[in-house]
Amino acid sequence: MESGPAIFAGAVFALFGGVLVVWTGIRVRRGEPVAQGVSQLASVTLASLAAMVSLGLGAYCLTRL
Repeated sequence: MESGPAIFAGAVFALFGGVLVVWTGIRVRRGEPVAQGVSQLASVTLASLAAMVSLGLGAYCLTRL
C-alpha cells in the first residue's frame, strides 16, 4: 500500500532533477543566464546542486520500495 506514494514521489523527484540538469546544461552551453541578476557561476552551482539533491531523493524513494 505504501509503495504507490513512494513510486510517485520518486518519479517526480527524478523527473524534476533530470529536466533541471538538461535545462541548466543547455543554458550554459548557449551562454544564456541561468538566473537573472545572479552571477553565472553561483546560479549554475545552485541549480546543479538542486538537481543533484532532487535526483538523490528520487533514487532514495525508488530504492525504498
